[in-house]
Amino acid sequence: MSNLANAMCTRCRGGFGPYEKMVNSNGELYHEKCFVCAQCFQPFPDGLFYEFEGRKYCEHDFHMLYAPCCGQCGEFVIGRVIKAMNNNWHPDCFTCHTCHAPLADTGFVKNAGRALCRPCNARERASGLGKYICQKCHQMIEDKHLIFKSEPYHPYHFNCHHCGKELTEVARELRGELYCLPCHDKMGIPICGACRRPIETRVVNALGKQWHVEHFVCAKCEKPFLGHRHYERKGLAYCETHYNQLFGDVCYCCNKVITGDVVSALNKSWCVACFACSICDQKLTLNTKFLEFDMKPVCKACFVKFPMELKKRYNSSTKQSSSSFVPAVHRSRFIEVDMRPVCKKCYEKLPTELKKRLKT
Repeated sequence: MSNLANAMCTRCRGGFGPYEKMVNSNGELYHEKCFVCAQCFQPFPDGLFYEFEGRKYCEHDFHMLYAPCCGQCGEFVIGRVIKAMNNNWHPDCFTCHTCHAPLADTGFVKNAGRALCRPCNARERASGLGKYICQKCHQMIEDKHLIFKSEPYHPYHFNCHHCGKELTEVARELRGELYCLPCHDKMGIPICGACRRPIETRVVNALGKQWHVEHFVCAKCEKPFLGHRHYERKGLAYCETHYNQLFGDVCYCCNKVITGDVVSALNKSWCVACFACSICDQKLTLNTKFLEFDMKPVCKACFVKFPMELKKRYNSSTKQSSSSFVPAVHRSRFIEVDMRPVCKKCYEKLPTELKKRLKT
């Protein structure tokens, strides 16, 4: 405020009284009543005003007339304005539609009406094409990819830890470092037969290959054996349950897979507990005499009780008399060797020393 005898008010062009207060704004003088908002004609709260094209406005009217509204929060944008996607934004409000990372200083890609950061846009493109995104340059991997620490990369981003050669997709990871295939092979590290990755801990040797413990699994249920017994067939490994289901003998009596010892008789397989006379259900052992009647085993005691006419017809059809009744598979005596039945003919061919040990 100052008293100037010849001064004039910038707004009304009137003079000032000898002791009248005046307002000086950037060299322009105003009566106190003239220093008001050009829109609402009210004094400026706390003396704060905004000037535009030579006119002064209070904060509220300036925002209403000229300040853009943010497309995200709807508030007036004061200061830096981001103009994008046919809208105005606060710098902090203009973010990636997917990951919400700020886009004001990094740039963006318009994708289906959305603003996406470049990494998210690349991931969406790759997802639609079934491709990977490199975790180093965040670009789509068009050709072969390299997996390092469980993440995909362009192979050319890396060099062999030993020879420095640029790597390809067949590079191998060992103890947190990457090696080209020749350098890795020279180190003598076993390669898992399933994942083709190096085995740095416990090794399972089976099927002529080496495996990670967790990767040596049943070919049917894919559960790891973890040191338990496995069964091999045509280059594949199976757990006991699925090996028996797929390739095991089925009991002629109970129609279940035989998981224990198998009795072979009458061109059929039987559980030990199910191998019994088909008439009296008396359990038959490997040394029990029986004959085949209607493709089923019949013990001697039950056969003796048959009607004479039936026995005659049976003996006539087989051209054998009841006096030639012998214990056998198809009338051959069973002898147990190593928990398996052996016919008399094959038993006679065994070495003498082995037969002596079996008798004792």
